Amino acid sequence: MLTPVLSRHWDDPQIHTIDGYESHDGYLAARKALAMDPDAVIQLVKDSGLRGRGGAGFPTGMKWGFIPQGDGKPHYLVVNADESEPGTCKDVPLMLANPHVLLEGVIIASYAIRAKHAFIYVRGEVAHVIRRLNQAVKDAYAKGYLGADAFGTGYGLDVIVHAGAGAYICGEETALLDSLEGYRGQPRLRPPFPATHGLYASPTVVNNVESIASVPAIVLGGAEWFGSMGTEKSKGFTLYSLSGHVKNPGQYEAPLGITLRQLLDLAGGMRDGHQLKFWTPGGSSTPILTDAHLDVPLDYEAVVTAGSMLGTKALQCFDDTTCVVRAVLRWTEFYAHESCGKCTPCREGTYWMVQILERLEKGEGTEEDLTTLLDTCDNIFGRSFCALGDGATSPIVSGIQLFREEFVAHMTQGGCPFDPIASTVFASAPPAGVGAR
Repeated sequence: MLTPVLSRHWDDPQIHTIDGYESHDGYLAARKALAMDPDAVIQLVKDSGLRGRGGAGFPTGMKWGFIPQGDGKPHYLVVNADESEPGTCKDVPLMLANPHVLLEGVIIASYAIRAKHAFIYVRGEVAHVIRRLNQAVKDAYAKGYLGADAFGTGYGLDVIVHAGAGAYICGEETALLDSLEGYRGQPRLRPPFPATHGLYASPTVVNNVESIASVPAIVLGGAEWFGSMGTEKSKGFTLYSLSGHVKNPGQYEAPLGITLRQLLDLAGGMRDGHQLKFWTPGGSSTPILTDAHLDVPLDYEAVVTAGSMLGTKALQCFDDTTCVVRAVLRWTEFYAHESCGKCTPCREGTYWMVQILERLEKGEGTEEDLTTLLDTCDNIFGRSFCALGDGATSPIVSGIQLFREEFVAHMTQGGCPFDPIASTVFASAPPAGVGAR
């Protein structure tokens, strides 16, 4: 059921070092790729079916192919390591455990798009990861894998690790590019797109950490091997971040298409005496699902059909002691705080949604507040400058759709219907046995 590829050697205490990485076939893929034609590398990634692991699921090889060639401009690769989606914790463990697999992927991707400079934009709070990445880059330079003559092939590449300042909005690729250039991180108007006008107005590829780190395995294993895992349209392996009220939270690497029920079995189930109430398939910016969706294949198509998005595969699992209204309020407070303020729908909408949710959570709300909440979400969705606004509406709309009676109970009972001592909830709890682990 599990397919450890990225995480295969995480138990090796030396895997983070360049010698430890090379003892497990490290940098063989880079040597192989640099002996190929750059276009052949792009075609290989296209044929593999690798899709972006950062949330949108856009085909990685297709994104590389958008970069114009022979334009006389410098090309750039930017790795988005600004992992800050609530519940998402896959890129940081990957970089900490094995930074060289990311670095090898950077070398291959940069070569394919004819980039001479690559940037790894890391969230500034994870100082331990930044130190480890910097050491990996230093060691790669010392070995001759980076610099003016990478692997003695004549191809030159410089890699810079850049620490961000902790803004969630910089996870949006154009805001990240503005931040890299020294400006305030705010989304850009598109078009033009980064493929033609990205970093320093030059052709740029922006990829997630896991997307780039998956490339060396594809180069060594081949497109057919990679495509043998996953589903027809969502191919390969990926890291699922399982967190919340589960017995054994953590990273589970499995083929796309595995179900939450299977992952919960691997994680030991929900904590004793409780059952699953609701969960997010891709972090808090994706619509929540319930125990009725335990058997939905976790791939890009099936999750959309179920009414949500796979996103970053951050599976936050909440049991029957959790108040939906309170959880939605906490998420909305986060989005209101992290809004960059550039566009009115997000800046004003998230603020007012927090005010309404606070009233509802205290038991001071009305039915009209629910209508106003949904109307505000409707005015934000599709009208904000970037996806932050859309993501802020997801838990609210899905929460009211799936647990409207719990919102109403806050009004009729003058506060949260949960008993803080017994940790029970009124009739919104699933019937006994449903979704129980």
